[in-house]
Order: sequence, then structure tokens, then C-alpha cells
Amino acid sequence: MEKDNLTVVLHSKGDLRLEQRPIPEPGPNEVLLQMHSVGICGSDVHYWQNGRIGDFVLKQPMVLGHEASGRVVKVGSAVTHLKAGDRVAVEPGVPREVDEFFKSGHYNLSPSIFFCATPPDDGNLCRYYKHNANFCYKLPDNVTYEEGALIEPLSVGIHACKRAGVTLGSSVFVCGAGPIGLVSLLAAKAMGASQVIISDLYSDRLAKAKEMGADFLLHVKIEDEPKEMAKKVEGMLGCMPQISIECTGVQSSIQTAIYAARSGGVVVLVGLGAEMTTVSLLNAAVREVDIRGVFRYCNIWPVAISMLASKKVNVKPLVTHRFPLEQAMQASEMSRQRLGVKVILKCDKNDQNP
Repeated sequence: MEKDNLTVVLHSKGDLRLEQRPIPEPGPNEVLLQMHSVGICGSDVHYWQNGRIGDFVLKQPMVLGHEASGRVVKVGSAVTHLKAGDRVAVEPGVPREVDEFFKSGHYNLSPSIFFCATPPDDGNLCRYYKHNANFCYKLPDNVTYEEGALIEPLSVGIHACKRAGVTLGSSVFVCGAGPIGLVSLLAAKAMGASQVIISDLYSDRLAKAKEMGADFLLHVKIEDEPKEMAKKVEGMLGCMPQISIECTGVQSSIQTAIYAARSGGVVVLVGLGAEMTTVSLLNAAVREVDIRGVFRYCNIWPVAISMLASKKVNVKPLVTHRFPLEQAMQASEMSRQRLGVKVILKCDKNDQNP
């Protein structure tokens, strides 16, 4: 096997480097993957620019990347369901212990969970990476590596829609048309939502949302009043939406999501913003609007793979830029400037195809 394991490593705030690391040896329940496609997430950029997200603080060098797919090159001694040559999508969150959250089917909430590119755990933006085999999912032949990598953000959207109770005929308001807003739109449509309205500050993002199936577009400005925006949502839909999916974390947008939701409806908070946010809880309380949190996902990968394989969902339009792994710095800078939607790094020198 070659010795090249070029890796994208964040050493400290603002200090992103490309360096060679040893190719790891998989343990009994792990597989070694030759990485193929890895998406750059807003969280990767945030760690690079700020050195932390909330209580997760970078204290030692960390490999970035958690939206990933690759090819199995070696399997651990106890692995039976995968073999060398299998194409897989990587679920980046792996529970470390069988605690109450694991037992109840909410392993994403386990405080000790391993999660790629969340301090202190290394991610998979490299040529070779080892991962727990039970959290590597075989891709059908008609699902590309890039689609496999995009299962990670898609899973956030599916989990958000499940938490919101999206079903046949639902009317949904999505706040924010960045990557997570767009996958929430895709998931809502695939799960039966009849009308989806999506808002954003940027017209190019709204154009992408239109291309991906949004029924109504709401262009917002920073100075807009949340109650006025909620009225616009109702006017465009012809009714108040049953569900608001908030994907920005911005205070005014969260306020709009609450004001817009129909009485008896649901607001799901997906976007992460300031720790303390001022909203009218009384407005939600007296109208019985449920406010629900979302933290990543759990038990979603098989569902997402089925949706992609059946062509119920098309994530391909999300990818606007591709770079070879060697150009990780340029790719990260493009993501930082929010040029395009999803930037993908191609980690296999001999296969740069989608």
C-alpha cells in the first residue's frame, strides 16, 4: 500500500495545515477506508476561524471533515458485513458506551459519543481513515460517492423533519437556504409536505432553493421585523404553516419561525446561534406551539440511502465546487466566503469523479 496519507489538520484557531500522517491500522471492529469524497461543513470553517463551537474547544491538533464516503481497503478481524472494495458512506457519530441514550435509541445524545471533527476527535479529511464498521453503510451501485458524502447533511434534514412530524400534506416554513435549509426542503418534500416556503437573505440561495423544489421564496433583509415576515409567510402560503424549521440560529429568524407557526404547530430549532437568545415564549405557549430541538441525527443513514437509491431525493444540485485534496486551503477559503453551496474535496488521486 502507498504511504501517502495527506491529511487536513487544524492546529489552532486560524492555523490550518496539510500534512502527512501514518496510514492507520483498523481494530477488530473497524475498517480502513480510502476516502473518496468529503464535504466541507460550516462547522469545519467555524472551528478553523474560531477554534471552538460552544463548549467544544480545540485544545490539540484535529483532523477536519465529517461528511464523507470512501472505499473499504481493509477490514478488522471481527467485521463480517463489509469487504475490501465496498463503497460506503460514513456516519461520523459513534457511541462509545451502551448508556441510557444508546438503549433508548437516542445515541446521538450520549455525552461520550465519538464524533468526527469535533474536539478532541479526528475527522476524515484525508486519504486513509479508519472507522467503526457498524457506522459504515454500503452504497448501492446507483448512488455516487458524492451522494454518499451528502448523506450526512441530508440526515440532519430528515431528522429535523421527523422531529417536526412532517407528513402527507404538511405546510412547512424553512428559515435559511444554506446547505441545511436546502436538505430540510428536500426531506420535507420527500416526506409528503405539500407546500414549502423558504427564506434567506441571499437571492442566489433562494434561486437554488427554487431549483430544488421550493414552492415559495421569501427574500428577507436584516432589518425586517419578525412579525411582518411571519405575516408575509401566511400571505404567500394562504395559511400559517403547521411547521417551522429554523436553520440559521439567528435570533430574528427564530422569532419569525415562532410567530409564523400555526397555533398547535411545531417549531424545530436546527441552526446553532448564540447561547442566549430572546424569543417570545409566551406567544408560543398561549398558542400551544411546540418548540423542539435537533442535535445531529440517529438511525437515519439507512433511510437516507433508500431515499437516494429510489431517486425520491436528489442532492446532486447541492454540489457547486470540487477540489482535489491538495487544494484543501482554497476549498476551505471558498466555503468561508460562502461562494456556492457545497464544496467537495476529492481525496482519491486516481478517481476524481463524483
